[in-house]
Amino acid sequence: MRRWLRSSTFGFVVLVFLLQLASAAAILLTVRQMTAGEALRVARVHAMHLAATLPDPHDPVALAESITARLRADPGTDMVILLTDRAGRVRAGNLAAAPAGLPNNGRAHVLDLERIGGRRGPERVVVGAREMPDGGRLIVGEVIEDDFAPAVIVEDAMLGAALLALPLALLGAVVAARVVNARVARIAGTVQAVAAGDLTQRVPLAGANDAFETLARGVNAMLQRIETLVGELRLVTDGLAHDLRSPLTRLRATLDRATASTDDPVASAALDTVAVEADGLLRMLTTALEISRAEAGIGRAARSDTDVAALIEDLAELYGPLAEEQAQSLEWRATPGLHHRLHRELVGQALANLIDNALKYGRAGGVVTLSAVAAAEGGLELAVADAGAGIAPEDRAAALRRFGRLDPARQQEGAGLGLSLVAAVAGLHEGTMDLEDNRPGLRVVLHLP
Repeated sequence: MRRWLRSSTFGFVVLVFLLQLASAAAILLTVRQMTAGEALRVARVHAMHLAATLPDPHDPVALAESITARLRADPGTDMVILLTDRAGRVRAGNLAAAPAGLPNNGRAHVLDLERIGGRRGPERVVVGAREMPDGGRLIVGEVIEDDFAPAVIVEDAMLGAALLALPLALLGAVVAARVVNARVARIAGTVQAVAAGDLTQRVPLAGANDAFETLARGVNAMLQRIETLVGELRLVTDGLAHDLRSPLTRLRATLDRATASTDDPVASAALDTVAVEADGLLRMLTTALEISRAEAGIGRAARSDTDVAALIEDLAELYGPLAEEQAQSLEWRATPGLHHRLHRELVGQALANLIDNALKYGRAGGVVTLSAVAAAEGGLELAVADAGAGIAPEDRAAALRRFGRLDPARQQEGAGLGLSLVAAVAGLHEGTMDLEDNRPGLRVVLHLP
């Protein structure tokens, strides 16, 4: 949950959700302002019309009589009017007193006032005040309580719509995130398949002219170029390796014949040395070819259900005597009845390489451990551990490179292809290989899904 909350998907959902809420709030406020503004505009027009139809303000007596007559003629009117003298005493109108703080500038103000003979309680009114020639005040306005009723209804309706929009906005955000994730997942799936060694995979195109389609076309063009270059490189290296094996094989046969036909001990020793180097070169070429074939995915079809426990036991019996000759011991453990679908020959060779390295770089009296256990979700974990000097974390990347040899290993026989072959075999099974600290020594783990 914590990882999901920090993901870009959650951020995208929140962003879309907030944008939809902001849009709904903006629409609500706009409609409210427009409705209320129209009600105020109409009330101001009515108030201005009322003020314009009153008698001459220079005759306060006639003005008061006209106001009184109008209120009597229309007792249910929405009119708000008040005429006071210089001392603030009421001359005529339907207000008990002038509102406090209302300036005499003629501008309209929205107030809550209680009229004489009006509804019970204060009402929302629009009023304006101006000073009369005799020093009194004339306050004119109109009740807008009923005019605001539609605005309140619209506001309530919009608020209900906004509450309904909350789950819809969340649903829309989730759907949008799923659509984006689905497009990204197709690209990621293709990239993962290519990383596993299948260079023929391509991102499926939907035919849309959008950013994802542009990205997919770019990725496909890149993958096509990579497949072409890797294919050419493999063709050259495989051809070179095959071409070199034939003369080396002939050279090895010639050395055997020369060794058998000479009686000179010095010459025999020299020929034996050359034969050992030729054998090492042949093994190097064979291993390089096997790595190339594994990285190319050749051998996936040869995988079958394998008794892993039996494979571990066979390797332990094969390398146990060799470990004793080097003053070390080989221990093994495997889950009884453990089966897994794998390429038995290649996995066996990979484990044999690891055991050979463990015996070669382990210390006298040390223990080499070979293990196989079932991992989570049906996976398989194979491990070989020794008690030697190990490999420092900063040097592990170099140790995994093809023909990569660290300084202590240069004093031993080898070509630096053992770990590369193990990594290639793990990749052939869509798995990984990790180098871990065995405290002391090195622990190499193959994770096969």
